[in-house]
Amino acid sequence: MENILKTLEETGALLAGHFLLSSGRHSNRYCQCAKLLRYPDKAAEVLASVAEQVKNLGLTKVCGPAMGGIIVSYEIGRQLGLESIFTERKDGQMQLRRGFAVGKGDRILISEDVVTTGKSTMETVDVLTAMGAEVVGVACIVDRRSSNCTLTLPVYSAIKLDIESFDASECPLCKDGKIALEKPGSRATI
Repeated sequence: MENILKTLEETGALLAGHFLLSSGRHSNRYCQCAKLLRYPDKAAEVLASVAEQVKNLGLTKVCGPAMGGIIVSYEIGRQLGLESIFTERKDGQMQLRRGFAVGKGDRILISEDVVTTGKSTMETVDVLTAMGAEVVGVACIVDRRSSNCTLTLPVYSAIKLDIESFDASECPLCKDGKIALEKPGSRATI
């Protein structure tokens, strides 16, 4: 775990500052795993521990929600010799597109860069199970599930981080006023 934390810090994937999360909450740390994923060798090394955890689940495919889960899905699929697919939003709805198919008999692992609320994960679960597939768990680089996360699937992560977040009206960073608020994520804020 120490090596993984060091790698996240060295690649700039673990940021310190004042961040607006997609939930609307504020935090003093942010995981930007795209910074890790730009280095294939480092991503392979970090995700090897996740691949090891899931190798005996009888998986047939790995599926990552766009954007953050695509490269993670590819790398886990590569390490396990499995097909890697992804879901994406069209007109605000998560969908399986581009000719990708799943069905009865498929045992699928969802892959994410970071799991916080489980929103994208559960949207992907809904899409895949509606098509007859079985979702057996969630793989991620960083598990930073919040206390309000309702995700009930097993989570297999490279690292678990407890990152504090604050209601915007109670944010000590806002009250201090020394660090400007940044919105680093891609999803619209709630």
